[in-house]
Amino acid sequence: MQSSMAAGSAVRTIGGMYALVKSVNDSTVELEIAPGVVTHFSKSAIAAVIDEQEYDEIINGRPEVDESVDLDDEVLEDETPAEESVSLDKGTGDTPAAK
Repeated sequence: MQSSMAAGSAVRTIGGMYALVKSVNDSTVELEIAPGVVTHFSKSAIAAVIDEQEYDEIINGRPEVDESVDLDDEVLEDETPAEESVSLDKGTGDTPAAK
């Protein structure tokens, strides 16, 4: 598993931290834990190399978008017609309440 690490790989440490590999050295690996924040870890501290989609789901809280699906063509069954807008303007007094 540690041999599959390369720059750009997403990993999870034994402590549960998710990061991107910046570089792999003989016994250490440099991990970017936040944009521009790079730390050094022992290779043995890496619990798993994870795929890009799983990393994106964990870090960004959303699944990768399937570009083969065109959402504009889908019809949602739960769509309800928009409600008519109601004017709260007191207006000119043409309403029955104003007469």
